[in-house]
Amino acid sequence: MDIKEILKRCDHTQLAQGATREDIFSLIDDAIKYGTASVCIAPSMVRAAAVYAEGKVKICTVIGFPNGYSTTASKIFEARCAVTDGADEIDMVINIGMLKEKRYDDILSEINGIKGIIGDRVLKVIIETCLLSEEEKIKMCEIVSESNADYIKTSTGFSTGGATPEDIALFAKHIKNGKKIKAAGGISSTRDAERFIELGAERLGTSRIVKIVKAEENISGY
Repeated sequence: MDIKEILKRCDHTQLAQGATREDIFSLIDDAIKYGTASVCIAPSMVRAAAVYAEGKVKICTVIGFPNGYSTTASKIFEARCAVTDGADEIDMVINIGMLKEKRYDDILSEINGIKGIIGDRVLKVIIETCLLSEEEKIKMCEIVSESNADYIKTSTGFSTGGATPEDIALFAKHIKNGKKIKAAGGISSTRDAERFIELGAERLGTSRIVKIVKAEENISGY
C-alpha cells in the first residue's frame, strides 16, 4: 500500500501529559507536510493549534479522556468548549461502567447529546476494547450503529491494550448504517497500519507512522 494512502488515514496524535505548545506546533507541521487526516491533541491545546494550523489540517481532540467516567454534562461542556476553540473532530470515551451495568439507553443518549453539540463535525466513540468482553464489544457496535456518531474507535492508548486485528475484524462484521472504524493504540509499523486498513479501519490513531516516514527519509538522505 502506498505510504501516502496510509498517511491520509492517520490522526497524527500527541496526547502525552507533558506535551507543550511547541510539541503541538511541530506535530501540526508534520501533519501538514505528510498529509495526515488530522492532528489529535488535548483539549487545552485546541485553541492555539487551530490558530497555528490556519485550516491546513483538521484539529481533533478528546472528550472524557481517558477514563470516560465524567458525567454526561461534563462531556457535553467539554465538547462545546472544544468546538468554540476550533476543533473539527471529537473523540469521546464512553462510560464503561454504564456498559457493564447494561445502561445502553444512557450510553446512546450521551453519544447523541455530544453529537448534538458538535453538529456536522466528526464524532468518534472510543469504547476501550481491552476492558470489554466480546459480547460488550458487539453491543457497542450495535449502539454506535444506532447512534448519530460517525466512528467506533478501539482505544485511548492509555489503558492495558490497544487495537488488535481481531477487534477490527469484529467491528467490521457488526458495525452498520455507514459508521466507520478507527483503530488506535499500538500501531507501531506500516505493516500494522496496512493490516488494520485491509480489515476495515478508515482511520488510524498513531504517532508512529509519521516518525517512521521521517526516519526513512533521513536514512535515504532527504
